[in-house]
Amino acid sequence: MEYIYAALLLYKAGKDITEEAVTAVLQAAGADVDDARAKALVAALDGVDIDEAMATAAVAAAPAAGAAPVASDAPAAEEAAAEEEEEDDGAAEESGMAGLGALFG
Repeated sequence: MEYIYAALLLYKAGKDITEEAVTAVLQAAGADVDDARAKALVAALDGVDIDEAMATAAVAAAPAAGAAPVASDAPAAEEAAAEEEEEDDGAAEESGMAGLGALFG
């Protein structure tokens, strides 16, 4: 993960993302650098539009966070939730009445 962060830092600073630059950022952060991983990262990022990739990743992640139920399951889920609420209200009402009855002996 630190390799990606190094590449993003270089990109944000307007620097070229090279093996040497990634290695220098990681060494400055005190990380142990694997030259093969730095080389693989630079090769993987060759020709990638980082702005577009970040925008696409941000849009793709948003629906996953709050996925909606399938349309055919939605009515059943709503009915089940409504029944649970009614049961909860009934239990609260009964316990309230029991407490009220104790007041008047």
